[in-house]
Amino acid sequence: MLELKNLTKKYGDFIAVNDVSLRVESGEIFGFLGPNGAGKSTTVSMISTVLAPTGGTIHIDGKSLKEQPVAIKKIMGVVPQELALYQSLSAKDNLAFFGSLYGLSGTALHKRVDEVLEMIELKEQRNQRVAECSGGMKRRVNIGAALMNDPKLFILDEPTVGIDPQSRHHILETVKTLNEEKGMTVIYTSHYMEEVEYLCEKAAIMDHGSLIAAGTKDELKQTANACDTLIVNVAELNDDAVKKIQHIPGVSKVTLSHQNISMLVDRNMIDIADDIRKTGLTITGLHFEEANLESIFLQLTGKTLRDS
Repeated sequence: MLELKNLTKKYGDFIAVNDVSLRVESGEIFGFLGPNGAGKSTTVSMISTVLAPTGGTIHIDGKSLKEQPVAIKKIMGVVPQELALYQSLSAKDNLAFFGSLYGLSGTALHKRVDEVLEMIELKEQRNQRVAECSGGMKRRVNIGAALMNDPKLFILDEPTVGIDPQSRHHILETVKTLNEEKGMTVIYTSHYMEEVEYLCEKAAIMDHGSLIAAGTKDELKQTANACDTLIVNVAELNDDAVKKIQHIPGVSKVTLSHQNISMLVDRNMIDIADDIRKTGLTITGLHFEEANLESIFLQLTGKTLRDS
């Protein structure tokens, strides 16, 4: 559905996006993960024709964005970071306006407005002016406007910034439903690790304009050589126990804290536990934490995700 080759965007000497290449298959939810300033939004702006690339190519649904921009725009829905709505119009009238831009009119337009209001769960607030809506409701209308053409490629750029937990949950579930029930390909950018982890089969990690890694969670984990965490409680909880565990193959960064021994492991948990018992230690409790995107990002970049 989407292929980027050597995509680059420069502003003078500043490189906002640096030689990014990746593929997104049809029917995937693909996440762009990184802090503010990582290059996510600039990349999305180039994909959605808002910005022209300095270099590289973009192909969507087999078509060149440079050569066939109008045809591509017809199959794309874009939810920008900033609200793109008319505040003085109602939710219904905003949807009708954006639907008309895609050529909908008459009965077909009214039907689609009703369908989208149902999707974003705002049928009862259909006549409420956007200016009078809560932040979460505005975000939903913004999403609805991007769905009026029933897009094949749906792009959401930081759609949950600054909204309440209930609206955030609704947006995440809406994205998931559109993908599962309609097979819609979704590009989802965020600096919230848990959103990308919940929604996306694959993700790209960006920082300082560069693509650091891309793939499934397991592929990213392999790229980062990321380790899982094993936390054990032993009867003989002391520094000597820590020293014994430190010598077990596949174990690193062993620390003693809060009545537990924590360690990074790159072998099967059961095998590690057996090796701990062989040292003469008695295990009284075990807790396993699989490497998540937060820890993968940390191990790839050497820092936690910045929100700056």
